[in-house]
Amino acid sequence: MELLLWRHAEALDGIDDLERPLSPKGLQQASKMAAWLGRHGPGGLRLLVSPAARTLETAKVFRQKMEVSKLLAPGCQVQELVTLCHWPLGPAPVLLVGHQPSLGLLASLLLTGQPMPWAIKKGALWWLSSRTRAGEQQCVISTVLAPELL
Repeated sequence: MELLLWRHAEALDGIDDLERPLSPKGLQQASKMAAWLGRHGPGGLRLLVSPAARTLETAKVFRQKMEVSKLLAPGCQVQELVTLCHWPLGPAPVLLVGHQPSLGLLASLLLTGQPMPWAIKKGALWWLSSRTRAGEQQCVISTVLAPELL
């Protein structure tokens, strides 16, 4: 299975956390990453997005049908994300567009077995793959990419 974790791009400050839009820099970050995903991302990608405005704007630039899930909202539970994406044996590749600290906790859980406070930069993408070797389920880092590298 392929699981891509995309943290929302840079957003403006605001009082209502769910309504904060992307900054001009954030729109550029999202556009660069969306272009990269269009060229290199897996086919048949299921796009799951937090209901926060900044994640919706980040994903919208990708121009692909998206599913909004409250399970991806700020403060979501990591184990719910594992279930949401059907890791490690889901039928299709999944792209989660979400928030910190949840995405970092999810990446650390899948890679080490323990949720730890790993940081994922704004606008960055982590691509994880599951595989079975010698009867053991493994998680492999395929790509980690920050928008300023594009």
